[in-house]
Amino acid sequence: MNHGRIDDPTTRLVALDWGTSNLRAYRLGDGGAVLESRAAAGGVMAVQERRFETALRALCGDWVDGRAPLIASGMIGSRQGWQEAPYVACPAGLEQAAARLERVALDGGASLHIVPGLRCVGTDGQHDVMRGEETQLWGAGLAPGSVAVLPGTHAKWAWLGAAGEIASFQTYMTGELFGLCTKHGILGRLMRFEQGAPLSEAAFQRGTRLGLAEHGNATHVLFAARTAGLMGELAPEALPDFLSGLLIGIEIGSATRRAKPRELTLIGDDALCARYAAALACAGIQATRAPDEATTQGQWRVAEAAGLLTERAR
Repeated sequence: MNHGRIDDPTTRLVALDWGTSNLRAYRLGDGGAVLESRAAAGGVMAVQERRFETALRALCGDWVDGRAPLIASGMIGSRQGWQEAPYVACPAGLEQAAARLERVALDGGASLHIVPGLRCVGTDGQHDVMRGEETQLWGAGLAPGSVAVLPGTHAKWAWLGAAGEIASFQTYMTGELFGLCTKHGILGRLMRFEQGAPLSEAAFQRGTRLGLAEHGNATHVLFAARTAGLMGELAPEALPDFLSGLLIGIEIGSATRRAKPRELTLIGDDALCARYAAALACAGIQATRAPDEATTQGQWRVAEAAGLLTERAR
């Protein structure tokens, strides 16, 4: 894709949300306002022979050659990405992450600054990591002491400390398990998937309630997604929503087994957040949505804390 060069003084920052599957680029003005956005299926796993700069310039080379600094968050900083950025240990605030940006030199003298991920050790003694979600958390305008959930393939629950730092977090492979169970397992054999079909609310809530009640018995109750079909209790087209509710219920029950918040913030895709809000309501937890621009606002805040906005790329 060819674009003419943009050397616009109103462009303060070029922000890249570079994940596993997609690359999204934003041209930001004062205060992090989005002036323009572009996207391509150029995620980390789609870039051939590690030609990351080629993929970047194909999407927004005209922005790269301008004077604005560049910042990126997400899997681009992973071991499979352009250059591995360090994991900052929790509890971690915005300033600690901003001090650990990984710089990548680009052709022509510009630089890309990659936001580091976070790591923590859970109460079970196991390590946990995130990349990209930390930037969304910092851009979501969360109050100190908040709890936030970021639904997705690997859903994240994050707990903020008294000073607004990310104190700890937990990852739940809910989305990936749904894909594995429906596409590669016996549970999907009785299911019927209809493109654009509305949510079967009754089946979803039934699954949610079972998951909440039996979250500690997950490998057993998951089989109910098969037997409910075999016994004719649920129609084939309702079984995917039943399994979705079951998995999300298991996740919520597990994440809140020690302490259940009265409310939390959801960050992410509209449709998926709506499912989580419905499931959380079954658990007696009120959910509110974070602003849509959480990612770019987080990138703006990190860049500001790192001093990038007072500099100009060469």
